[in-house]
Amino acid sequence: MKKRASSRFLISCCAIILTLAIATSAWAISDAYKENIYNPGTLQPTDSKLEVKVGQLAPDFTLTAVTGGKITLSQYRGKKNVVLSFVPAAWTPVCSDQWPGYNIVRDMFDAHNAVLLGITVDNIPTLFSWTNQMGKLWFPVLSDFYPHGKAAQQYGILRTDGVSERAIFIIDKKGIIRYIDVHDINQRPSLEVLITELEKLK
Repeated sequence: MKKRASSRFLISCCAIILTLAIATSAWAISDAYKENIYNPGTLQPTDSKLEVKVGQLAPDFTLTAVTGGKITLSQYRGKKNVVLSFVPAAWTPVCSDQWPGYNIVRDMFDAHNAVLLGITVDNIPTLFSWTNQMGKLWFPVLSDFYPHGKAAQQYGILRTDGVSERAIFIIDKKGIIRYIDVHDINQRPSLEVLITELEKLK
């Protein structure tokens, strides 16, 4: 029994390492349309005051999806773990690299019964154009445009210039926040860390 469990663990670790190695190639996807990407330069790493903490019920919200219709966070309660990926703005370098990378690790989300919600303060037409240029994303992309940045503000990650922080929140099936990463806005969050945190929900 121990040998079998050890083998499963080893296979799982190898799969994660292989997936992450493949995923690094996804960061170059934006090269296909790099001339349309706006570079804001180096930004102040953090420019907000977090309003939530690990262990509390995640603030609920309802946002419009690029594909049409609305998604409410609480609709997943009792059904799915949820990963919120807030990014500052469409058509910027790091954001254009971060989300395509999640396409490569979709199986990891499925394995942990998790759904990913991508959120920005951009409007729907902008997000429609941007995500089309990125290629097909498997996860819903939501607009926090109006009332402007309301969801980001609820979580305390709306910056003074009107964009959100680059932030990840992992929320369990009970709606409880289990992990928070308000990341340096100039850098991509680690896929390896994200997968490790999802493992903890088992």
